[in-house]
Amino acid sequence: METTTGAALFLAVLATGLMAGLFAAFAYAVMPGLGRSGDRTFVEAMRNINKAILNGWFLTPFGGALLALALAATGAWTSGEHRVFWWVLAALVLYVVMFAVTGGINVPLNDRLADGEFPQAADALAAARERFESSWVAWNVVRALAATGSFACAAWALVQYGRGTA
Repeated sequence: METTTGAALFLAVLATGLMAGLFAAFAYAVMPGLGRSGDRTFVEAMRNINKAILNGWFLTPFGGALLALALAATGAWTSGEHRVFWWVLAALVLYVVMFAVTGGINVPLNDRLADGEFPQAADALAAARERFESSWVAWNVVRALAATGSFACAAWALVQYGRGTA
């Protein structure tokens, strides 16, 4: 079980780090950059990004982190590594927060932006952007912070695990 726990922790750190980096990059670079764009460019870019991101490179760490964290938590608990377990549990809770924000808020906003034909009129583009941008950006910051916290807790759990097995 120790090998499985260690491998699961390593994969959890990798996956949560990838997700934290993705959402953080959107928070500090992508969205501020797109925010400087006109309405047509903004709406078109976000619609394209939201289509393009649905691929294995995204979905593997996005879903895999949940599995790896759950496996690591189970392994840490059953092997008596309780100091590791609590950090993994914290990582899992924070990751679930990020997962819930993504599925409950950001994805529905993405879907609403993608609904129907691409708006052609300037006022329709402005309205689409208005309904999307500020909420999406704010909630992306929340999920970036949750994912970063999850990554930090998972990384510390791995450090603690390594101290116990060395």
